[in-house]
Amino acid sequence: MARVPLLGEERNDLAPFIARVKAERGKLINLYRVLMNSPTIAAGWLDFNSIIRYKTSLDAALREMIILRVSLLNGAEYQARIHGASHALHAGLSVEQIAALDHWQDSELFTPAQRAALAWTDAMTRQIDVPDALHEELKKHFHDQAIVEITVLAGAYNMHTRVARALRIEPEQKS
Repeated sequence: MARVPLLGEERNDLAPFIARVKAERGKLINLYRVLMNSPTIAAGWLDFNSIIRYKTSLDAALREMIILRVSLLNGAEYQARIHGASHALHAGLSVEQIAALDHWQDSELFTPAQRAALAWTDAMTRQIDVPDALHEELKKHFHDQAIVEITVLAGAYNMHTRVARALRIEPEQKS
């Protein structure tokens, strides 16, 4: 059970925000139902994450790999369920790739560029400080803009997973 109330349609004062969430995310998900306890944070979160998810140079499959990897490393069922079940498959990841993300280092299902991004994501998530050797490897495959976007995406989903776990946000019930 979430540590703060799950707000919803009863909040007429938040109707424009709720309509925007539904338009951009398909429905009012529990993450936003919790964040609406602070409307300013909820709006800023939606703005920031809409940019990260839809307006970067990263291809959708790489984006979802990074999101899922952070979710796995942080034990975040909420993000793993949302992104594994629908977004990752829609982005072009195979069921086999999704299953291999917990042991990507031993898998041949990922390209050298994807492996560099996953190694970068692992370092950011596990020890925060990223070794220079990983930066050199990432630079072989990505331009500076993409390196910034990969880094911010991994950082944002570290924030996502930590917020969801701290506030005990549960995945939506399947309808």
